[in-house]
Amino acid sequence: MSEASAPIHCFHCGEDVPSGATYPVRFETEVKPACCRGCQAVAQTIIDSGNVDYYRLRTDLPKTPEAALEELRQLKLYDLPEVQQGFVKAEGEVREASLILEGIVCAACVWLNERHLRQLPGVLSADINFSTHRARVRWDNSRIQLSQILHAVQEIGYLAYPFDPGRQEELFRKERETAIRRLAIAGLGMMQVMMYAIPVYLAEEGTMGLDIQALMRFASLILTTPVVFYSAWPFFQGAWRDLKLRRAGMDVPVALGVGLAYAASIYGSLVSSADVYFDSVTMFVFFLLTGRFLEMNARKRSAEAAESLVKLIPAATTKLPGWPATRDEELVAAVKLTPGDHVLVGPGDSFPADGSVVEGESSVDESLLTGESHPVGKHVDSTVIGGTINLSSPLVVRVDKIGADTVLSGIVRLLDRALAEKPRLAMIADRVASWFVLVLLLVAVAVAGAWYLVDASRSFWITVSVLVVSCPCALALATPAALTAALGRLTRLGLLSTRGHALETLAHATDFVFDKTGTLTTGEFRLIETVVVRGERGRALALAAALEQGATHPVAAAIREAAGATAEAASQLRYRPGQGVAGLVGGRAYRLGTPAFVGAEASLHDPGTTVVGLADDDGPIAWFGLGDEVRPQAAELVARLRAMGLRLHLFSGDRPENVEALAARLGIEHARGGMLPEDKLDAVKALQAAGAVVAMTGDGVNDAPVLAQAQVSVAIDQGAEAAQAAADMVLLSSELARLADGVGAARKTQAIIRQNLAWSVIYNVIAIPAAALGHVTPWMAGIGMSLSSLLVVLNAMRLSGYKAATVDYSTGTARGKD
Repeated sequence: MSEASAPIHCFHCGEDVPSGATYPVRFETEVKPACCRGCQAVAQTIIDSGNVDYYRLRTDLPKTPEAALEELRQLKLYDLPEVQQGFVKAEGEVREASLILEGIVCAACVWLNERHLRQLPGVLSADINFSTHRARVRWDNSRIQLSQILHAVQEIGYLAYPFDPGRQEELFRKERETAIRRLAIAGLGMMQVMMYAIPVYLAEEGTMGLDIQALMRFASLILTTPVVFYSAWPFFQGAWRDLKLRRAGMDVPVALGVGLAYAASIYGSLVSSADVYFDSVTMFVFFLLTGRFLEMNARKRSAEAAESLVKLIPAATTKLPGWPATRDEELVAAVKLTPGDHVLVGPGDSFPADGSVVEGESSVDESLLTGESHPVGKHVDSTVIGGTINLSSPLVVRVDKIGADTVLSGIVRLLDRALAEKPRLAMIADRVASWFVLVLLLVAVAVAGAWYLVDASRSFWITVSVLVVSCPCALALATPAALTAALGRLTRLGLLSTRGHALETLAHATDFVFDKTGTLTTGEFRLIETVVVRGERGRALALAAALEQGATHPVAAAIREAAGATAEAASQLRYRPGQGVAGLVGGRAYRLGTPAFVGAEASLHDPGTTVVGLADDDGPIAWFGLGDEVRPQAAELVARLRAMGLRLHLFSGDRPENVEALAARLGIEHARGGMLPEDKLDAVKALQAAGAVVAMTGDGVNDAPVLAQAQVSVAIDQGAEAAQAAADMVLLSSELARLADGVGAARKTQAIIRQNLAWSVIYNVIAIPAAALGHVTPWMAGIGMSLSSLLVVLNAMRLSGYKAATVDYSTGTARGKD
């Protein structure tokens, strides 16, 4: 075909440009052709929005599903509140959604989509995970609508839709099938090429004619070509992308090794040279793909704990549309439930949403979500969590929260954030890995030159071996593989990490600081004693309950419970964290809180109780003595942490004598009571100034500042939202000893990361010089590189089966299992 008749391809999609079509695209100083007005508009939008680098960096053409046109007409539906409630989290005007992107084929696609979305007015953040193709997008709904965001993605040739576990599984399945096809072709090619290579190797000199040898070489060339251009194509794609980004990625030495060996073998076949290496090319491509396939499966298994959370909600549930008038049943999709609906959940079924029991008694398995080891009893007015399993009897449940507002959705969001954030060790390893490849390329050039002078016939293959045998992959995988496995295991145990650095910092903690109320104690206060100074007991309790009407602190709950139903209402409430509350009841000013806050000496002095006073402008009205129970596993937790060598502290706003009594009972060395939030903050800063790495545990609003100050912090799930927002980890389980499991898992994670890094360094220190000296053939190099990465992942997977330590209280030592 002459040059004049050669087809012209569309600059954007790659399709042939129809004859006579003129749709120019201005690209830098050139004019590029487009096949239609749509591609012209998309390409010009990308260029004019400042994202011209997309066309420089992309390694493949974007997919443009035909279904996108119909989807575009329906995008406005995603702005409806009833549609968004299943996958959008709302905080005022700020919205957050998890989306899946179709058409992502390389890192340039991720870069383009992130940058394009972040440039939209009203989009607060956009982060895309290349491995899962999942995007987390936050936006201001008063400035931009979700349909506009989805349309913006379609404008640059991609398709976005709400995250659905089923669709994500389909994407994983396709990825796995593609990997199997590439591996199968490489394996078949390797076996067939070896069938032609072995006779050549075994034939004695002069017994095989030149024509037969040539036939063997060209047959091997034909069989090797699909292995190189299909099976090994991801290596070339990755290398080309990295070179366009002007960085030496981990695929560069592999692509160089495969490409050079293949090219040299073609040349050898054409000139009838003995230097033909098709068998080695197919062999190390097969071994490299085998290693990556096993590594992909191992990584997926290590992350299953996190991914399985999104699958806990059942697809369908039994709705009672006429409740309580009738018990007519209707099978509906769980995503169609709305708050206020009533559902019937039978034994063995999962709860479709967060709600409250309105009929029946049963026990519920919450282990998959909270790590709770025993079934939890449920009765009328008990709350249930979507995704947990009803065990014994049918329950009628009123739906309270659905979609993005459920506990399960919140856990998934926090875990996504923790997995997306890179800890310090991972960032260091990434930097080292990038420089490692550059150094390796320089070493390969030096080795090639040296061997060319010593023995030119061996120079080429030894250089290829050096390129292939190195394993920066193991170095880069050492930290993330271990963190993914550890975070998944701790989530199953009921300890959720919400920050990427949490495990690394927890492993190095030297001091553990506890709050008292709601942390080491149950926080379930009850009124033990009342001393009335003026008036009647009932009136005093009613006034106190009115002042505490909106508070979430355990003391407030105990006072409201003791007061019962009351018609009193308070206004102009002013809260003083750690001290009390003041406000107006019936137009008169009252104060409720510590003796210092109410301005009087308490009439109660019972050790172990919390004293709260009620006063007005005329002085004290009543004193309330409240008691709190110690959590069942508090003593076990303290014993295990002490056995790990941690220094323990108890900081509380409660009376000093109460705090000291609890510390003595549990065996905590350092205890301070009567502390305001700023006192706790100063105390933690003092510990840090002395060189301590502080881990802090708390549950109340007043704990939020000190939780933020500590190097690593754990909030109790039943505590205030402000405490959870400031914390690095959240204890979902009521089993307090899980905190000790967290410390143990963090330390084991660091040990495995060090093992992985050490193995990566030792392997490369031994393997690269051995290859440079000519002791490693290219196919052996392929096996070594694959096994090195696989060993790192398998070592990290040991964390998936991490078991808690047991404590020998007679000796105070801990014993653990892997």
